[in-house]
Formats: sequence, structure tokens, C-alpha cells
Amino acid sequence: MKPNLRSSLLSDPQHGPLPILLLTLTVVTGLVDAVSVLSLGRVFVANMTGNVVFIGFALAGAPGFSLSASLFALGGFLVGAFVAGLQITRTTSGRASLFLNAVVLELILLAVSVAVAQSTAVPYSGPVRDAIAAITAIAMGIQNATARRLAVPDLTTTVLTMTLTGLAADIRNHNQTALTRRLLAVLTMLGGAIFGAELVLNVRPSAALEVATGLLLIVVAAAALGVKHQKIPA
Repeated sequence: MKPNLRSSLLSDPQHGPLPILLLTLTVVTGLVDAVSVLSLGRVFVANMTGNVVFIGFALAGAPGFSLSASLFALGGFLVGAFVAGLQITRTTSGRASLFLNAVVLELILLAVSVAVAQSTAVPYSGPVRDAIAAITAIAMGIQNATARRLAVPDLTTTVLTMTLTGLAADIRNHNQTALTRRLLAVLTMLGGAIFGAELVLNVRPSAALEVATGLLLIVVAAAALGVKHQKIPA
């Protein structure tokens, strides 16, 4: 990693270590959506654009799409975003505490989803599928709303449409830091999705959720250090 890239990810003047932490959360998104799409009836729990389209497919009677899981995911995501919004308005100690509180909540929710996924056999029954979709979507809603508030450029952690647009539209601007950050966002999401799919297809769906939970534990520890040592600018 080149020095300027390393500093932009680990010790950015405006954002401290938030870029690398948000990229890690982007991997988590790929892992979780691999579980939801491949094991919960073709539902997105992090990408609500895709999920709304899937709801439309299910309403039209297209086979293989779960209307209930998609609705639970949509509702859960909105609940998560609402919870994050309350936290944002009540947090007065800066972005570091806001981020730490959000990832702690997300870690708890993903740990609960692991417990639910491990408690039953695959393929999941309808109620279990809907429960996992709702729980993981709440976690993703919290993650998305928090990333929105942190406003680190090109690192939304769950949506890549505008990131890809910027990557292509601004490629002639020669802003290497921005282009690299956008490319890393795409690659981390892709990597999480590939790894998640391998685990879902060849091990078990809960294994992908376990890996995502482990990554979140690392993010929580790093965020706690950031708060303690004031590494994340307010």
C-alpha cells in the first residue's frame, strides 16, 4: 500500500481510520446479502433498491421470490434506519462515539441472526427465513444510516450505483485517492459476496453470518480504540 493511499485509509485528516473501517463494513454487506439472496428467498437485506424490485416480482407472481421475506427485510431496514436516526440526534460526543454505538448494535443483531440460523436446518422454514431477513435488515439499516451521517466520500457501505458512476464519470480527473477508494469499495463488496456465496453454497448459510459477525467484532474493537485515543475526528 502506497504511503498516500495508506494514510487516506488509515489516518485521513478529515476521517481518521473511518475509510478502512467502512470498507470492512462493505465486506460485511457482501457476506450478508449473499446469505439473504441465496438462502432467504431472493431477498436483499442491505440493498433496498433491489429489494423493492424483488417485491414487485413477487407481487407479479414470479417464482422463487419470497414476498414475506422481502417485506420483512424492507420493514427491518426502515426500523434500523430509524433507530440510527434517533442515535444520531442524541449523540453529542462526535462521530467516533456515533460509529462505535452503531457497530455495537450491528454486532449484537448479527450475533442474534447467527443464533437463529444455527437453531434450525436448511432450507429454512418461512418464519425462520423472515426472522433472519428482518434482523439482518435492521443491522444494515443502522449501518447505512450511520455511514450516511459520517459522510465519508464514496463509502456508503451498502450501495455502489453512485460509486460506480463516479468511478467512470470522473476517471479523467486524475484524483487517484478518490478513484482508488471507489475501486476498493467495489472490490470489497465483490469479495464479500464471493466469499459469502462460497460459504452458503459449500458450507452453510450461518457460516457466512459468522464471518460477518467476526469482522464486525474487529470493527468494534478498532472503533473502541479510535474513541479511546481520539483517532476519529469529530
